[in-house]
Amino acid sequence: MDLKDKLVSSFLAFENRVDNDAYVHEVRSDAIKIFEETGFPSKKDEAWKYTSLNSVLKHDYSLFPKREEALDYRDVKKYFIHEIDSYKIVFIDGKYSSHLSQTTHDGMDVCLMSAALSKPKYRLVIENYFNKVASKDSLTSLNTAFSNEGAFIHIPKNKLVEKPIQIVHFSTGSEVATMLQPRNLIVVDENSHVQIIERHQSLTDNPVLTNSVTEIFANKRAIVDYYKIQNDNLNASLIDNTFINQKRESHASVHTFSFGGKLTRNNLNFFQNGERIDSTLKGVTIIGDKQHVDHNTLVHHIEPNCESHQDYKGIFDDNAVGVFNGKVVVEKEAQKTNAFQANNNILVSDKATINTKPQLEIFADDVKCSHGCTIGQLDESAMFYMRSRGIPEKEAKGLLMYAFSNNVLSSVKIPEIKQRITKLIANKLGVNIGFDL
Repeated sequence: MDLKDKLVSSFLAFENRVDNDAYVHEVRSDAIKIFEETGFPSKKDEAWKYTSLNSVLKHDYSLFPKREEALDYRDVKKYFIHEIDSYKIVFIDGKYSSHLSQTTHDGMDVCLMSAALSKPKYRLVIENYFNKVASKDSLTSLNTAFSNEGAFIHIPKNKLVEKPIQIVHFSTGSEVATMLQPRNLIVVDENSHVQIIERHQSLTDNPVLTNSVTEIFANKRAIVDYYKIQNDNLNASLIDNTFINQKRESHASVHTFSFGGKLTRNNLNFFQNGERIDSTLKGVTIIGDKQHVDHNTLVHHIEPNCESHQDYKGIFDDNAVGVFNGKVVVEKEAQKTNAFQANNNILVSDKATINTKPQLEIFADDVKCSHGCTIGQLDESAMFYMRSRGIPEKEAKGLLMYAFSNNVLSSVKIPEIKQRITKLIANKLGVNIGFDL
């Protein structure tokens, strides 16, 4: 039995295990039908032209890990941004870990998706927001069908969340191979501000496939600052689907740092439903060996006087493969749009590959839009200059590559995250770049 058939045949058993109301049951049932009809994407699909899931789908995954392994905070502390005080929502093998989590209500709703989906007190929020911005593609529908565990965060009006919220998913490797499908729903009401840090981390070398979906709703004048840290083991694969619906005068930014994992696919979609909206998408990818990272982005400008900024940097070594497929759509009504998109890449190895496709679809006539990409190697004249000043070749390369990616870090608003990412970049480049961390 292949993985698709295993998932479809397991759906009824899953439905019988979880609490259901009629609305959620109908959403899940419709979603599994979509997945059953479409199956997993292949390279025949234009959006997956350069990314094959064949090597990932061959394992016999456990769909419902049987137990939660006990983890001591000291053993996993390094995976948190522990330099700052924060709320923590932690999952182990897909199950909520109360002893590693640190949450207080502090005037906001923070709970499990399983509770939000089943309790009457959350019915109105669920019916208004759950599965309302997520697409109906096969992988998102698969997650919707099995949606149960994950983070539910509802920030009420006029609320400045004083501490960042860290959402961390651990896989213990207690099963030979594990498939996880976390579902996050984040609703930020008008005039509110929240910062969120997300990480998926495998703790062993056993294969892990995570198919994650996050829906984010930034209502009027809300500010959402989101950071994704992807630095997993070489047998861990992540398909990360994020959908952001923005209302008038809201600001939403997502920074994605992709340094590890076997295969990583980031589907990041912004929908601007109002005027004077700002959307920021930035990322740094540094990979080697046979790693594969694919960024697939969409910014949909629907109404006038809005901005979007995309800036993705990639450094690829050994036999690594990178993909960037960025799309900006400007509707006819979206006059005065200012949209910027850039993808710049360095191939350190002759065997590394990058496939990049920036796209603009503009139906308005009074806009300021630009896009572009570059693929190259390190500047030889800069290398010569640094070598002539006595800097060894390895350090010179590292400094140039750090400078190449540094402008993405300049927009990171949490200093402790900037320090952590700087350290990760230095480790990935194998140099000491002289920062006091």
